[in-house]
Amino acid sequence: LDLVGEPPTSNDLLAFSLDTRADKRAKLVKQLLADDGYGTNWGRYWRDVIMFRRTEDRAILSQPALEEFLVTEFNANTPWNSIARQLITATGNVRENGQTGLIMAQGGRPEDTVAEISRIFLGIQIQCAQCHDHPTDRWTREQFHQLVAFFPRVAVRPTMMGNVRSFAVIADDQQPRLRRTNNNNRFRGTLEHYMPDLEKPELKGTLMQPVFFATGQQLQTGVLDKDRRETLSSWITSPENSWCAKALVNRLWSELVGEGFYEPVDDIGPDRDCSAPRTLDLLCNELTAHDYDIKWLMETILLTRTYQLESRNRRSLDELPFQANCPQRLRSDQLFNSLLAVFEIEDVVSDRPAAYGPGMRQGRGAPRLLFNSMFGFDPSTRRDEIGGSIPQALAMMNSPFINQQINAQRGQMLAPLMAEVNDDRQLVEELYIRVLSRQPTRQELRVCLDFRRGINSRSEAFEDILWALLNHAEFIHRK
Repeated sequence: LDLVGEPPTSNDLLAFSLDTRADKRAKLVKQLLADDGYGTNWGRYWRDVIMFRRTEDRAILSQPALEEFLVTEFNANTPWNSIARQLITATGNVRENGQTGLIMAQGGRPEDTVAEISRIFLGIQIQCAQCHDHPTDRWTREQFHQLVAFFPRVAVRPTMMGNVRSFAVIADDQQPRLRRTNNNNRFRGTLEHYMPDLEKPELKGTLMQPVFFATGQQLQTGVLDKDRRETLSSWITSPENSWCAKALVNRLWSELVGEGFYEPVDDIGPDRDCSAPRTLDLLCNELTAHDYDIKWLMETILLTRTYQLESRNRRSLDELPFQANCPQRLRSDQLFNSLLAVFEIEDVVSDRPAAYGPGMRQGRGAPRLLFNSMFGFDPSTRRDEIGGSIPQALAMMNSPFINQQINAQRGQMLAPLMAEVNDDRQLVEELYIRVLSRQPTRQELRVCLDFRRGINSRSEAFEDILWALLNHAEFIHRK
């Protein structure tokens, strides 16, 4: 689930448990990192990181290209600093160039774009300093607008791909004769950024020089957009700027171990407390020494003793951190992959972009899109703040997709399995392994067999047992 976004098969579990090699875990980690599912799983994760905080809902047009770009880069093990630079400096049609997804998600608005760049690549929420000095960090309003000054010439403009409507991220280094705006969308940029005067908003404001707040490095006004964004991206990802490595290490550690060094994962900084600073610094130093190699970082974390600890509920504030791994709700794609694995069916691919975020309707489309709409959540949110909902519970209990697949009379997975396994005890064990990746406890086995004896129809009994396992809280959590 952590690496390729899907549970192990029964054969995977059997092969691993029978393997007597001392390095079998390390070999399995390398095998999974080389699987194409790794890039798909983590490409979808970062797609959600970018898209859930979008301020421009038309950005869903860019989502398929963004996901394809991320999947390709992660499977190629492109260094994190290179991925970041491509996202920060992107231009082009948003349906074709996935690198434009981050800028398109914010409608090309400089203030929103740099806020997301800071949050995602530095783990610092400097947007809180847009209208006033940051209330809980040292960052000032002037520093926020100095960061915005790297992006004034960037905009998002409507365009066409044949007969298909689209948008393009553009950079204009010429003073436009007429600046057009529509629905608060910037069709053209401005040559420079001016910090608004809060007391006299009708005035032009103060001309801002591009300055990177984390290091104090600066450019002069008048610099071309290409030079501004390329310079900013190199400063952000430089080994001299420790916040880039810290943001990535903290986020991945939290996703894999269940608790970050900083919580939430995108609100770190010099005025925040780190729960294990020496460990974080060690991992960050090694990450930069390995040229931002993401697979190296994944492998390192998965082979730590901390990652391999048993799962327990989240600790209270007065307990020491990292005494156990923490269960987490599966992301929507992981949940749907788990259903596909249980039912032994292939994914249904749709060319429609899924709609994520509050206020988005479920609509019609492939089952994965419906699950993403219903079960998706912002992966940057603290996991202890993410809970289930009544619509989600009803979807798992009453979804036509699920109910069709568990029907033993329609030739789905359950019918041939029941024909192959005549012993009820063995069939219960097989369903537990298939759905929860473990054997049933004695009590669970007794309950299931008692239930089976009380139902005349074997098919109906095991349909109900399978349905109950799919609706077990354990199925929708990663342990």
